Amino acid sequence: MDDTFRERLGYAFRNADLLRAALTHRSFGASHNERLEFVGDAVLNCAVAAALYRRFASLDEGDLSRARAALVNQETLARVARNISLGAEIRLGDGEHKSGGGDRPSILADALEAVFGAVFVDGGYDAACAVVQKCYGEVLARADPASLGKDPKTRLQEWLQGRRMAVPEYVVVATSGEAHAQVFDVECRIAALDLVAIGRGGSRRAAEQAAAESALASIEAGDRGGG
Repeated sequence: MDDTFRERLGYAFRNADLLRAALTHRSFGASHNERLEFVGDAVLNCAVAAALYRRFASLDEGDLSRARAALVNQETLARVARNISLGAEIRLGDGEHKSGGGDRPSILADALEAVFGAVFVDGGYDAACAVVQKCYGEVLARADPASLGKDPKTRLQEWLQGRRMAVPEYVVVATSGEAHAQVFDVECRIAALDLVAIGRGGSRRAAEQAAAESALASIEAGDRGGG
C-alpha cells in the first residue's frame, strides 16, 4: 500500500491490518471489509450530520435529513473515493479486477465507508470524524441545502434553463466489463458552453449523473465562464 494514500487520509494506523481489511473486497478473500463498512456507515452519518448541524443553523430536521442523505449516498461516496484515488488501493479478486471493479461506484462507496470504520475502530470517533472531514472537505464546503436533495442532472438542467440554454445531450461513448458488471462511459455535451464532460458508472443512469456532476464542477470552477 502506498504511503501517499495514508497521507491523503491524514491518519496513521496503529493496527495496519484494519486498513488492509477495509481495502479488501469480498471477491479477494474471506477477510473482507463488510463488517468495517457497517461501522463506517454509522460513523459517516454521524459526522456528516454534525457538520450540517453546525453549518446550517436555520435548517429544520427534515431539511437536515435530506441534505445528509444526499451527502452519504453511493454517488457522493464514490466521487469522494475517486478524489483520494481509493480505487487503486482496493484488493479485488481477478474477476472483479478485470471487469473494472476498482472504479465501480458500489465497490468504491463500500470501501470508503469501511476505511472510516477502520479508523473508528483503530483510533476512536474523533479520529474517524477528522478523516471524514478531510475526505469530504470540498464536498461539505460546497454544500448548498437548496440543491442537496437534487441529483446532478436535475441541478445542471435547472442551471442551464435558468440562463435560457438548451438541456445537455448525454451520449454513451464506451462500455467495458462483462455483461453482468458493465461499466459505462458517458459524455455530457453542452453546446452553448462548448463543454464536454465525461462520467463513468455501473449503469447508464449512474454514468450520466457522474457526467452531469463533472459538468457542474467545470461550470462552478469558472472554466467556461458560467458564473
